[in-house]
Amino acid sequence: MKQYRTYEEVQRDLKRLDLERHIAWENMKLQKNKIGDELQPKQWMVTVYKVVQKYGVYILMRRLLR
Repeated sequence: MKQYRTYEEVQRDLKRLDLERHIAWENMKLQKNKIGDELQPKQWMVTVYKVVQKYGVYILMRRLLR
C-alpha cells in the first residue's frame, strides 16, 4: 500500500486515476463502435467477396496446372 506524505500527492494520484478511467471508458466506446461496424451486412459482403475471390483463384490455378 502506498504511503502518502502530502495532500498534493493524493490529489495527483486521484487525478491520474480519473484520467485513466476516462481513457478506459473511451476505449470501450471505441471498441463497441468497431464491433458494430464489423457486424454490418456490408462488411459481411466484403468478407464473402474476399473468400470467393481467393477460392476462385485457387480453382483457376488448379485447372491451369493440370
